[in-house]
Amino acid sequence: MKNFTQMMKQAQELQGRMTEMQAEMEHMTCEGRAGGGLVVVTLNGKGEMAGVKIDASLLKPEEGEILEDLIAAAHADAKTKVEEAMKDKMASLTGGLPLPPGLKLF
Repeated sequence: MKNFTQMMKQAQELQGRMTEMQAEMEHMTCEGRAGGGLVVVTLNGKGEMAGVKIDASLLKPEEGEILEDLIAAAHADAKTKVEEAMKDKMASLTGGLPLPPGLKLF
């Protein structure tokens, strides 16, 4: 019974640290770049788009399709960085133990 009580205490501590980590991640931002930095997309720690910067050289009507592709590529780059940062935080929190299948962080 003592082991069960100790496990419950550890679970509560882990839950508290996860809550703190999620709050910290909400304030984090990651930038994704495409086209050699001509398009920059900024995402917050939840993976939500916080901003887009587009170099003036791309603001030509005939460049519209290229610009759309670059925005999508920059977004994907930023999303990957947010996911990697979240994985790193979780690994440090859980001591490298893998998360249960199906558990979503955001």
